Amino acid sequence: MTDFNHFQGAAIRRDEGDIAAAALRIGCDIAALHAVLTVETGNRSGYDAAGRPKMLFEPHIFFRELRSGDPRVFNQAVAQKLAYPTWGMLPYPADSYSRLEAAISLNETAALHAASWGLGQVMGFNYAPAGCATVQEMVLAAMDSEAAQLGHVVGYITTNGLGQYLADHDWPAFAAAYNGRGQIQVYAGRLATAYGKAMA
Repeated sequence: MTDFNHFQGAAIRRDEGDIAAAALRIGCDIAALHAVLTVETGNRSGYDAAGRPKMLFEPHIFFRELRSGDPRVFNQAVAQKLAYPTWGMLPYPADSYSRLEAAISLNETAALHAASWGLGQVMGFNYAPAGCATVQEMVLAAMDSEAAQLGHVVGYITTNGLGQYLADHDWPAFAAAYNGRGQIQVYAGRLATAYGKAMA
């Protein structure tokens, strides 16, 4: 099992040059990238008050990750309410890390896959398009710097061909591709609002 040291790394903050470089790699204006970060994490910090990457553990993804594996582990996760089949079955706790750590004790990789990480809240199972060899590598990098977190956002967006949506300010198309098809108009509205504020 990987030693994540309570998920506390160097936690180096970004500067505006990092944002500008990331926007250039995506091919969008800086305000469009700011809009994405604002919707995902408030565009203030990729770290919580304890210096850990901002993270949200998703039990329905953990359920999906475990379903075809060891049935004993799967049943334990369900019994502990760490895994369930449908998003929103239970409210999120104020701090997801206790649930993540309990999930890691059952299956580290599946647990890390089932969480979204850092400034852009890139899901752990997207570690490869984010530019990492493993999800563990992705999490350790997210612990070290917001620049790395931005790199994961850029990797995910460019690998999946989403940069043009940002360049065109096509918020519904970007929302559908980045956040899923569940609440496209809600996310699109938030992106448009955040973009307007970034341009003000």
